[in-house]
Amino acid sequence: MKIFCIGRNYSEHTKELNNETPESPVVFMKPATALLKDNQPFFYPEWTKDLHYETELVLRVCKQGKYIKEKFASTYYDQIGLGIDFTARDLQSYQKSKGLPWEIAKAFDNSAVISPLKSIEAFNKENGITFSMKKNGTEVQRGNSTQMLYSFDTIIVYISQFFTLQQGDLIYTGTPAGVGAVQIGDKLEGFLEEEKVFECEIK
Repeated sequence: MKIFCIGRNYSEHTKELNNETPESPVVFMKPATALLKDNQPFFYPEWTKDLHYETELVLRVCKQGKYIKEKFASTYYDQIGLGIDFTARDLQSYQKSKGLPWEIAKAFDNSAVISPLKSIEAFNKENGITFSMKKNGTEVQRGNSTQMLYSFDTIIVYISQFFTLQQGDLIYTGTPAGVGAVQIGDKLEGFLEEEKVFECEIK
């Protein structure tokens, strides 16, 4: 099982981090050990002082494919959930400043929170899928899939040019504006179409 992540896929988030708008999807990966499921707590790593949350819609790939055509792309994912891409922003900034890869800031253990998955058929993709997250009871992020620079289908097509997609792979599709730091003691709650689908305590 592979975990793909898409960076800079919401224009307002790209602006808040002072990044350039990408000409194509920005793809990076996390290992299976990054998954954090079942509302388990997240333990703040000792090697970062600036840990950020990034709330994202997550797709589940339902069958194997390579060089997928856009007209077939929607048949390659069948479930959707909500997740957090935890990011050690201080490490990421340092690695970027040196022109180095930044997996250590993104792909560490338990850095990918995931909610239970739901059938994509339960949602109206044309109107967009709304999601949000609260920190300590206050909403800090809200987005809709229609705001993405690259749609679900475009992401599937693009990734499959380089990697074989396999059943069970997960795709974190990018975060809207509002990312921010967490501290020990914080409680994060994720909502998919206003339904609470996960909570995560920082310990």
